[in-house]
Amino acid sequence: MIKKITLRLGRKHAFTSFLFAACLIFGGCASDVANRYYVDDRYPAKSPSEVELLWKSPSRSFVVIADFQSRRESPEDMREKAAKIGADAVIVALLGGDATGSQWATSESKTYSRITGTAIKFK
Repeated sequence: MIKKITLRLGRKHAFTSFLFAACLIFGGCASDVANRYYVDDRYPAKSPSEVELLWKSPSRSFVVIADFQSRRESPEDMREKAAKIGADAVIVALLGGDATGSQWATSESKTYSRITGTAIKFK
């Protein structure tokens, strides 16, 4: 009887250990896609064509409403995300390139290995 209980607990412990290890392994492979929102106000969504695509901070006064960080997306993807939350513009930064470092975008899709967008509302 004691032998059977020990065997059952051993299998249960092994399975639990396996699940824990799998969570650690797959959790470590999670993408670094992130969205951070900084304002409590909610703005109505806009058409992406209404959102300015900027490559540096504008000279006009503005409030940052969110930051987006992603992989394998384009500046247009950042514009679409900003439009969904009602931003007036999105400031895009390209943070990575291809494996050789010779180009920022992949030639087929103009997506970037790392890209950020800062959604802003003009004052």
